[in-house]
Amino acid sequence: MDVDPVRFSQVFANLLTNAAKYTEDDGHIWFSATRDGDSAIVSVRDNGIGIAPDMLPHVFELFVQADHAPTRSQGGLGIGLTLVRNLVEMHGGEVEAHSGGLGQGSEFIVRVPLLQTTTPVMLSMVANTADRPAGHRLLVVDDNRDAATTLAMLLELKGHTVRTAHDGHSALECVGSYFPDVVFLDIGMPGMDGYEVARRIRLNPDLGQITLVALTGWGQAEDRRRSREAGFDDHLVKPPQVREIDAVLAAIQKPRV
Repeated sequence: MDVDPVRFSQVFANLLTNAAKYTEDDGHIWFSATRDGDSAIVSVRDNGIGIAPDMLPHVFELFVQADHAPTRSQGGLGIGLTLVRNLVEMHGGEVEAHSGGLGQGSEFIVRVPLLQTTTPVMLSMVANTADRPAGHRLLVVDDNRDAATTLAMLLELKGHTVRTAHDGHSALECVGSYFPDVVFLDIGMPGMDGYEVARRIRLNPDLGQITLVALTGWGQAEDRRRSREAGFDDHLVKPPQVREIDAVLAAIQKPRV
């Protein structure tokens, strides 16, 4: 395969970490690679808790909680599955998720074209993407570190400069020194919630150019009204779609130099 080795290390590390997280201590994980015509097929399969049928179409979305097992509680996310899909697609491949249901384990299959020429076409494409000038300066604020890291890595792949914070106070400190163009701000944080962070940012006239985007599990009219009153410019319901995030970034002014 003609791939960026660092990026594909992230792909398989995320899939293996995900499999380990949702498999009992005495369970098994299988990692295999085969050739199918002009493609390489890599599979990460486990006999863990599985994925409910209604969740299967959504496992690659941001912030999706993949654990629906009634007898086992796991915090956090199916780590990095959105990142996995984007990295694989950047290399012209695709990734699929399969499961027979809860208790039936799961399998993630990565299909990537095999190298057909001596010219490193795909690797050059990824290298050019990584080397291009940074786009917007972004800040992702979420007390769920998995969620913040996943969204930050996805945004970095799109050419932006990204920092993360995990509570209201550190978010305000970062905003005051980093001066981001956009802040993706989780509302439901303990202590100082996203509403209060937004209000404090809006009280500072030096931060008036910052676009504030609310990230929340609630999207009713009353929820959107509250976020507007707190000073948010946009309101995205978790799990936000990548196209929604792209639309927010496309609509803001050109980044400050």
